[in-house]
Amino acid sequence: MSQTTIDELRLIRPDLIEPFTVHLPGARATVLGRLWGAFSREPVPGITGRWHEADTVVITLENGTRLTAPSSVADRFATVPEDFTVTGPEGPITEPTRLLGALGRHTASAERLAAELDNSVANLALARAANADTTRPIQDSADAEQAVIDGHPQHPCCRTRTGLSVAEVLAYAPEHHPRVELALLAVDASRWQGTGDWPKELRAGDTFLMPLHPWQRDHIAARHTDLTVTADRTIAARPLLSMRTLAPQDALPGCHIKTALDVQVTNYRRTISPAEVADGPPLSELVSAVVDKAGYGESLRVLRELAGGTVRVNGEPSSSLAAMVRESSERHLGPGEIAVPLTAVHATGAGVVAGDPVRWLSDFAGLVLPPALTLLSMGVALEAHGQNTLVALRNGRPVRVLYRDLDGVRIHPGRLTAHGFTLPPLAGSRAGDDENALRTKLFGGLLSGVFSELVDVLSRTRGADPKDLWAAVAAEARRVYRELPYAAGDAEAFFGDTLPLKATIAMRLADNPGTAQWIPVPNPMARPC
Repeated sequence: MSQTTIDELRLIRPDLIEPFTVHLPGARATVLGRLWGAFSREPVPGITGRWHEADTVVITLENGTRLTAPSSVADRFATVPEDFTVTGPEGPITEPTRLLGALGRHTASAERLAAELDNSVANLALARAANADTTRPIQDSADAEQAVIDGHPQHPCCRTRTGLSVAEVLAYAPEHHPRVELALLAVDASRWQGTGDWPKELRAGDTFLMPLHPWQRDHIAARHTDLTVTADRTIAARPLLSMRTLAPQDALPGCHIKTALDVQVTNYRRTISPAEVADGPPLSELVSAVVDKAGYGESLRVLRELAGGTVRVNGEPSSSLAAMVRESSERHLGPGEIAVPLTAVHATGAGVVAGDPVRWLSDFAGLVLPPALTLLSMGVALEAHGQNTLVALRNGRPVRVLYRDLDGVRIHPGRLTAHGFTLPPLAGSRAGDDENALRTKLFGGLLSGVFSELVDVLSRTRGADPKDLWAAVAAEARRVYRELPYAAGDAEAFFGDTLPLKATIAMRLADNPGTAQWIPVPNPMARPC
């Protein structure tokens, strides 16, 4: 994969060959270290034992292999040295795919994961190479979205872009700061399946104009000769953190556009299901209404999904030819404010944070925990991980929280009904009565994700004691739960011995890699309420 990248760069960006080569060992070590961390804690098939010997993790495999490496690298958010290796029976292992191969798994999922790891290494090195000599000030919210150079801070497949060529990565991925021209697909009303109020700007009589990612235009829509792409009009946009969601520059003010993209990013291929199209607007209204009734409409703003549409192909809605129109973060910002995805706070080394770090985290907790925990008690669990959750900052201080992407929300109908809400008809399977699944959805993203990232970066870059940081989070949660006496089960889980963490590599090795798997990790806030 690395040589392929160099060969492509030689044709399109020869200036990046040297920095790519320089950054390749560090990218390879980073992915290897994260894979080693997954081996050390996840139920990975083929692993039969793991334990610590002094400062070393020892892992044994069912084929008799013994693997060892420093335990510090197995820690979440570990800084991985460029010369990191795993010691195997035949010497040092430097390649992530070789470590994966040590499992002895000869399955389609293992072969797929090996390709994803190679892709991640190459794109991580490319991202670092393209940004190595550039200091980009964060002047607006889109800058903050594009400041995440290394991708997911815990996933070995942090920079997987399966399906994109090197030229396409440079042209479309946010870490390369491009301007993307969205095509417009002309869809006759007879083939349109939509929900919500599709913008007038994207209609021409009985024809709907659906924004189409240029990659999708070239690789997917091109197969449908019965569909027409408008020749004389595009929408200039900047890709946001997810790559397939973009901020238009001179059209659709106050809106972002989420496009279908048949490209795998970390775990999933980023298409838009018909259920997501159908459920986005009604779920937006429901969750916004619950937030307002809970009294937190000022501290937590939902970026509502205003409309969605998909093209019927052979009579069925296509997940590859679909788009959503969502409120932009700018709708909810005041003068001098920017919206920063929480994972970007980690990615920038807390460069956007001002003031005392413990006070900063306490203030942020005071904005996000009261609405998130109250909504949970009312039957709405937000998938509040670091990409979906943004903090509005004014002079580096948190002033409100923004939440986006309603597709990940989980609903408990019984709790919802008890608080006077009726669940609208939904096409998706996000409603259920499993309270543990409800808590896992919120705590797995907000606690194991967002707050763990923030504690890591504030302690590492600002010298704050992690115990003080977690104590600030716990204090705010205890205050909230004192006022939610009917949420005793939620509070018990919040302060339980463990928190749920997504088992990313076990998922990728499973027969059904799209099904979430969770593992327990120690809860730094574990103590009686």
